Amino acid sequence: MDSLGLFILLMLLCLQWTAAHAAEDTPWTYKGLVGQSEWSQYFPACGGTSQSPVDVMTTQTKYDPNLIPLTPLGYGQHGNNPFTLHNNGHTVVIELPDWMGIGGLPWLFTAAQMHLHWGSGGPSHGGSEHTINGLSADAELHVVHYNSELYPNMSTAMTKRDGLAVLGVLIVTGEETNPGFNNIINYLSRVRHADQKVFIPAFDIQSLLPQDLGRYYRYNGSLTTPPCYQSVIWSVFHERVQISKAQLLKMETLLYSTKSEEPERMLLQDNYRATQPLNHRVVFASFTAESGKELSSGEVTAIVIGVMCGCVGLAVIVRFIVKTIRFFKLLHHETVAVNSSTSSWDVLHNNRPAPMPRMKEPEKAKEKKQDLALNSTSAGERKDEPSASPQTEP
Repeated sequence: MDSLGLFILLMLLCLQWTAAHAAEDTPWTYKGLVGQSEWSQYFPACGGTSQSPVDVMTTQTKYDPNLIPLTPLGYGQHGNNPFTLHNNGHTVVIELPDWMGIGGLPWLFTAAQMHLHWGSGGPSHGGSEHTINGLSADAELHVVHYNSELYPNMSTAMTKRDGLAVLGVLIVTGEETNPGFNNIINYLSRVRHADQKVFIPAFDIQSLLPQDLGRYYRYNGSLTTPPCYQSVIWSVFHERVQISKAQLLKMETLLYSTKSEEPERMLLQDNYRATQPLNHRVVFASFTAESGKELSSGEVTAIVIGVMCGCVGLAVIVRFIVKTIRFFKLLHHETVAVNSSTSSWDVLHNNRPAPMPRMKEPEKAKEKKQDLALNSTSAGERKDEPSASPQTEP
């Protein structure tokens, strides 16, 4: 009886192990028979309560002053050994050497690999896995590390709750080509089909990251692909990285999810998982809302130019107003001056004396002659008066 019970127990364990490995080997897709909605049926962890990616609502994040800037370790020390570029049918993967790692986390994490996620509709049509305030980017880069301080390898660490640390980099498109991403995109044509691998020249992995590594969002989540183990410490950078539209187009159209021997070719597109519920998880931020409003150099330049133009415009308006005021003041002074130069007789014409009537010229002459005659007569009389007095004889 004991032997029979032991035999049954071994059979059950064998069946469980076989079922687990069978599930891990189940081919899955983003759309189709074993698409995202069916992942949890074959991979139970995909139905967990701490799944990734998530939508980061910035107004609901919590500032954590203990989140220090992340420090890439050995990202630029690639040496002469090439990297391996691999199309696994779901994405394109670059295997990273074990001397690379990331600092700024509770434990030492060693780099394992990095891969990309993208869409199919070009710019502004989505393609990233994480979203910020409901808005997705055009693509997303994941740099995967495992906890080498606690676990011996990636396989063991990925099953532990604190086993992995992934950097999430949101990618947007613009006019300028990103030379860092050309180190990957220029070699995609050599791994067009699933299971193809190629060696590519090593390059500085930090050239793919944003310049500001101090502002990011932190939460506990999972792998975004089956088996969806909930073992990831996520750090999603606030700053976006820009690539050109041509680079995004190559990413979306060069690769196939099918093998080269398969007759029907299927483009490798829309390889991103939909956002998952937070389920009472908290997304922490390494920066406050005020510091999150810091602007890039281009935005600062635009603001400075705008302020300068505004100041010039304001100066022109003030100058115009001042000149207008001076003009009206001058016009007022000139009006007062003209009014003050007018004769008081014109202003007070009622008080002006009436003019004397003019005498005719003959009358004046006659009057003058009469005056002369009278004067001469008076003079004669005064002359004859002494001779007329009587003389006295002795």
